[in-house]
Amino acid sequence: MELKLTRPICFFDLETTGTNVAHDRIVEISILKVYPNGNKESKTWLVNPEMEIPEEVVAIHGISNEKVANEPTFKELSKEVYNMIKDCDLGGFNSNRFDIPLLAEEMLRAEVDFDMKNMVSVDVQTIFHKMEKRTLEAAYKFYCEKDLTDAHSAEADTLATYEVLLSQLERYPELENNVKKLAEFSTHKKTVDFAGFIALDEEDEEVFAFGKHKGKKVLEVLDKEPGYFGWILNADFPLYTKKVLMQIKLSRLNNKLN
Repeated sequence: MELKLTRPICFFDLETTGTNVAHDRIVEISILKVYPNGNKESKTWLVNPEMEIPEEVVAIHGISNEKVANEPTFKELSKEVYNMIKDCDLGGFNSNRFDIPLLAEEMLRAEVDFDMKNMVSVDVQTIFHKMEKRTLEAAYKFYCEKDLTDAHSAEADTLATYEVLLSQLERYPELENNVKKLAEFSTHKKTVDFAGFIALDEEDEEVFAFGKHKGKKVLEVLDKEPGYFGWILNADFPLYTKKVLMQIKLSRLNNKLN
């Protein structure tokens, strides 16, 4: 079984200092790039997060502060990482909810204009949960009949994720071997930002998905309560969410000028 691709797809996994997308940092990133002709290339980087890795997190992935002390920062690696994934689609395990949002934050902090507008993402965990509802280790055992002996190693998790997706395609004939269709199937809901603060309604218009304006159209809120926009920009929201709001506001201004 091979993925039917029209352009490369990069499966990736992150090990981090924690699970807060807005604050935590990457300590390891592994990418498996699969080309339409079936060729593959992979790369794994250890990353100095420029912050303390909590002991309880070290206990999970085994990456200590000493291990990454002399490694490059993400900002130093950002262009190399971006060059590997640009013009590609993305794939991962729980990637839509965690890995992609956190990667976007790191890219924006490094002043790399990362955007998903021309990418789709396949979340293998979502496919798994819709079909079987378990964890990556269980998915690997269930689909591939193998034990994931090096779980929480970014490289091992990345390869296991890719193998699980291939096995899912073989097991479920109703899954179409098409990255765009897989991306649609592995998406929980239509959101504009990665963190899910801004969603699309039935008319495909941006609406707030949280707080006092939940369900209201973003443009209507910004027109009636412009201070709300300023509050979000200055509050503790992910950088990508703020970027999306800025794009919506600029689009409105351009429409008025034209």
